[in-house]
Amino acid sequence: MTSSPHPDSPSPQRFPVVIVGAGPAGLTVGNILRAASVDCLVLETETRAFIEQRPRAGVLEEWAVRGLERRGLAENLMERAQTHTECEFRFGGRSHRLGYQELTGHHHFVYPQPLLVTDLVREYADVRGGAIRFGVRDVQLHGLDSDRPAVSYVDAETGQRELVHCEFVAGCDGARGVTRTVLPQHARIARHDYGVGWLALLAEAPPSSDCVVFGIHPNGFAGHMARSPEVTRYYLECPPGDDPENWSHERVWAELQERLGSADRPPLTEGRLIEKRVLDMHNYVVEPMVFGRLFLAGDAAHLTAPIAAKGMNLALHDAFLLGDGLVGFLTKGEQEGLTGYSDACLGRVWDYQEFSQWLSEVYHGTSSGDAYRAGTTLARLRRLFESPAAAAAFAEQYLGESSAG
Repeated sequence: MTSSPHPDSPSPQRFPVVIVGAGPAGLTVGNILRAASVDCLVLETETRAFIEQRPRAGVLEEWAVRGLERRGLAENLMERAQTHTECEFRFGGRSHRLGYQELTGHHHFVYPQPLLVTDLVREYADVRGGAIRFGVRDVQLHGLDSDRPAVSYVDAETGQRELVHCEFVAGCDGARGVTRTVLPQHARIARHDYGVGWLALLAEAPPSSDCVVFGIHPNGFAGHMARSPEVTRYYLECPPGDDPENWSHERVWAELQERLGSADRPPLTEGRLIEKRVLDMHNYVVEPMVFGRLFLAGDAAHLTAPIAAKGMNLALHDAFLLGDGLVGFLTKGEQEGLTGYSDACLGRVWDYQEFSQWLSEVYHGTSSGDAYRAGTTLARLRRLFESPAAAAAFAEQYLGESSAG
């Protein structure tokens, strides 16, 4: 493993667990540890204000919310989140509703990730007394393949390098974090590129529907997702690597109105665009998710493009398993949770990857320029609304209720 030797430090600290990254995965692991009176340290390169405002996902599956609730981490979420029980596909100039709660008994929660992160960091740092360092620089990992791992970092306030000895490192710092840079040669990284981009938009405009809407159109996919009563997330399929500046206010709304247009629905409510960025659609999976004393979680271990709104849910699934496994080992000497962690996570990860790939074909087939793909896409859509069995199978995967793990 390519981690560096221990640096010299005049006053090394010691924590049983060091968590790198203060996103949903890292903060959930930290909260689980603190609830069991296990000390840990969270290191985050950004400021607290930044992570509490960073725009990210907002769709939570019911099992994930129940997991947060059982751990005392969902009080604000349960009070403030919207619930969605249906989704809508628009194609051929008409709208088609799919009531997935009626089919499965389960629903989605809509709660923007910045709000969840704000709740989690407050609970971890302010209520449960967890140690956290914001704005750290040059994080380095040491001795991960030994029984004496350590993490060092440059403190934002003092400018001094600090050394922390630990028993385990939780890598929750995303695709571009330091934990991805120290993987050994035997790590397997499977990657899939969809060959399309999505223009991700936030509009200062109330939602134009009471549910998530998917527009399947020859011009390209479009998506509508409520974020709050005043703000709506939109997506527009575009060429990969496209420049957001190519999309003026007028062009964006013209394409959204066209791709999400339906003869039986009113036009979209337009508003000021407060975010425009292009996402190149790709997925990856790191296998295994454990390397010596380093345990990966969330986007450090796997990425699912926002095609199926699975990323934050997978991060929480990892965090529940990792947090519980670390508590079991550190408080009772139980090893099963940690030794089975990677396999337990990857069962759900690959299930979500497969669903994302299937749904991508539905979203992008009609705009591919391939008459065969367009025809099979429309066949899949018709089946969803003509076959109760196909609708129920879709609903289970869309809600994550049929997944392994």
